[in-house]
Amino acid sequence: MSRIFGAVRQNGYVVRDIHAAMRHWIEVMGVGPWYYMDRVRTDWFRHRGRDSAVEMSIALANSGDLQIELIQQRNEAPSLYKEFLDAGHEGLQHMSYWSHDYQALYDKALGLGYRIGHEGQIGGDKGRFAYFDTQAHPGTVIEISDISGTKGPFFERVRQAASTWDGTRPIREVGGGRS
Repeated sequence: MSRIFGAVRQNGYVVRDIHAAMRHWIEVMGVGPWYYMDRVRTDWFRHRGRDSAVEMSIALANSGDLQIELIQQRNEAPSLYKEFLDAGHEGLQHMSYWSHDYQALYDKALGLGYRIGHEGQIGGDKGRFAYFDTQAHPGTVIEISDISGTKGPFFERVRQAASTWDGTRPIREVGGGRS
């Protein structure tokens, strides 16, 4: 439990091949089902304060209460994901904390001196997310995500599906728009 951000709710893995990564989690780890979004549409996205036209595919599944997120960037637009891959890394890139009071948590982090690496919005004003530039070593980026909008119920649906998953339909394609 972070005394600043609360409980870690998600581990995010940046991968070069999202389909291979899902297969690994299904076949080796026994985790699923995966909710796969081929091309997630962002309302806006900024990397280090500048607009960026990042394109990414995302897959979500749960292991207990911890959500696992797989992200494959599909273009060369600036992002922390691209920086991570360009540094020769692949795997755990961030830990995410979720909030129903996103703006207060965002303001608190900025007030404590955290700097934005990239941020964006998906699905309207209650779909914001921010990644702080906190990587002291690979896997230590902090993300905060607003779950007061449509993401919250969707994330709960993913968690519930994992709790009763019998191994069938291991990958479930859904429309873009959630992260």
